[in-house]
Amino acid sequence: MELLKTFTRLIATELHLNEHAVENTLKLLDEGCTIPFISRYRKERTGGLDEVQIAAISNRAEQLKEVAKRKETIIKTIGEQQKLTPELQQRIDECWASTTLEDIYLPYKPKRRTRAQVAREQGLEPLAQLLMMQREPHPEHAAKRFIKDSLTVSDCLQGAQDIIAEQVSEDERSRNSVRSAFRREAFIVSKVIKAKKDSDEAQKYSDYFDWEEPLKRCSSHRLLAMRRGEGEGILRVNITIEDDDAISRLQRSYVHSNGACSKLVAEAVEDGYKRLLLPSIETEFANLSKERADEEAISVFAQNLRQLLLGAPLGQKRVMGIDPGFRTGCKVVCLDAQGNLLHHEAIFPHPPVNHRMQATVHLQQMLTDYAIEAIAIGNGTASRETKEFVEDVAPLSSPVGDTMAQSNEAPSGAVGGAIPIFVVSEDGASVYSASKAARDEFPDEDVTVRGAVSIGRRLMDPLAELVKIDPKSIGVGQYQHDVDQTKLKHSLDQVVESCVNLVGVNLNTASQHLLTYVSGLGPVLAQNIIDYRRENGAFQSRAQLKKVPRLGPAAFQQCAGFLRIPEAHNPLDNSAVHPERYALVEQMAKDCGCAVSDLMKDKEKRSAIDIKRYVTADVGIPTLTDIMKELEKPGRDPREQIEEFEFDASVQTIDDLHEGMELPGIVTNITNFGAFVDIGVHQDGLVHVSQLADHYVSDPTKVVRLHQHVRVRVIAVDLRRNRISLSMKIKKAASS
Repeated sequence: MELLKTFTRLIATELHLNEHAVENTLKLLDEGCTIPFISRYRKERTGGLDEVQIAAISNRAEQLKEVAKRKETIIKTIGEQQKLTPELQQRIDECWASTTLEDIYLPYKPKRRTRAQVAREQGLEPLAQLLMMQREPHPEHAAKRFIKDSLTVSDCLQGAQDIIAEQVSEDERSRNSVRSAFRREAFIVSKVIKAKKDSDEAQKYSDYFDWEEPLKRCSSHRLLAMRRGEGEGILRVNITIEDDDAISRLQRSYVHSNGACSKLVAEAVEDGYKRLLLPSIETEFANLSKERADEEAISVFAQNLRQLLLGAPLGQKRVMGIDPGFRTGCKVVCLDAQGNLLHHEAIFPHPPVNHRMQATVHLQQMLTDYAIEAIAIGNGTASRETKEFVEDVAPLSSPVGDTMAQSNEAPSGAVGGAIPIFVVSEDGASVYSASKAARDEFPDEDVTVRGAVSIGRRLMDPLAELVKIDPKSIGVGQYQHDVDQTKLKHSLDQVVESCVNLVGVNLNTASQHLLTYVSGLGPVLAQNIIDYRRENGAFQSRAQLKKVPRLGPAAFQQCAGFLRIPEAHNPLDNSAVHPERYALVEQMAKDCGCAVSDLMKDKEKRSAIDIKRYVTADVGIPTLTDIMKELEKPGRDPREQIEEFEFDASVQTIDDLHEGMELPGIVTNITNFGAFVDIGVHQDGLVHVSQLADHYVSDPTKVVRLHQHVRVRVIAVDLRRNRISLSMKIKKAASS
């Protein structure tokens, strides 16, 4: 309880949140409640905190728990040395900053046998203390008293200096002094290793062959790029400050006169700085700067992933998925409205095989035989050529079904002819097709068929399909393989969980992967639901979930509100209204003299309800407002709808580009240094952050979103490095 109070106070202060809301949130988290559940169904207890705030509370609480564990270890270690004084115990108890805690512990921390330790074993610590007093006019004479065995006067003085050097390096004031200097003055310096300078693999790091900038101004993408270059053995990277100034500042703290002892102390301080303190603080700032860069990169990745997962779905339509290719042909699959594989084959409309007529006949036959309502084409090799071929064929087929109202995660194809055609991102499809999940789902099909199925399903519901793929493989981040992988996974898992629960999941059609991310479930319960569904048929009600093995009351409470049953007898089972509030809604309907289903259909009846009448100790206005919104549009999908798109037909390859061209494009990735845009030449161009708008842009996500349709201007083409530089300052350029 004491820790809870401490954590509450610290977190509320750091995050500028109400202490009561933070304390209740921590209690809910400790009870096993998930972030989506707390955010959606416990607004009264949290004061309406959103998922971002609750996640921040959760993450900080975990960090503080780690600090608490570390403090236990430190206290135990110092206690075993019999050096734990009441004052030291109090300092440790009151400290919650990791860096300060480690500074307190440093003098007591078990370490390898240092030069200072050897000197202490030789009995030279009193000599070091004598030198530090700086009163002895002839330190050589004093040192003679400590000579034993093979030691000389010089050895004794050097040993005493080694002790002083270590004391200086472990002193909190010294460390904070150097830290302050690093915060103000540190530079990050990158140099190319000469032997690698002219190699092809080094050219992508050419900007950092001779680079220097203040560390506090170094953006995360530049730091991660330098660290990657260092890891590949191409760059040498250092973080440093002006040594002379730092040494002078330290010496002023320890040197108090101009005598012989003071000279020895000054030398020891300089040695302690260069040999011990500087490397330690440099490593500390290298780690801290890397952590900050990781946090920024992970944040960008998380924002991109959220936009990708919440891309607009086509919905349940009969879809043809095509994985395009030249030499190996186009892999074509036909899916039913539930995404089940009905048929697959390969066609070869492109060179070198060039069986265009045969491919036309086969494609027309599939479109007719399987009543295809939409076509999804992967955006990889031969994508544009395949799309042009399909557009020629699709209008020749009979119109099928109604034109769709919604689209996929990355609609980059235009609606052509009777059957709408879309180009969807292939990122991660190859990873999925070779995964255990894909093998389990399609044990008799090869990776090419699985990949085409994934492309088709992404058009139908990107969220349901993309949850099967490791988020790192989806290709919407920056330096995702260079950041802390544990933190990255934690952040991305939170994003996936958030998106899945925001949209809601059809209990009777969801895959095990999708169910895994539903609040309160996880892999085991998700599989148990699949097994129960297979053995007993479709769920008829949410209450039936209680019959699933190992799905107890706590798990039911967490998951029920996020699971939907479209054909359920109780219409609330297909809404975001939680079962714990069914009785309340039924009372509303009873008070209106109608059934719940009538209340959901009749706007006038809902308008007549005074929700204040239904406020209780557990249910407040926030929850009642959410219930009324849900009754108005039960199970509403929050995702957006489609926009049609077409690349510039005159531009096919990077060789077709020239400066000044204005082209349509699609944002494929967002980083903190700009946005990558697909302009249809099989190589994305970069709109640097300085070219995103006519005004200063600090955060690219405030200007563009993933898969946004934009117009860009070509400002540079580097054929050697295969780089395209673009600008979105179209209006400014046109008016100048």
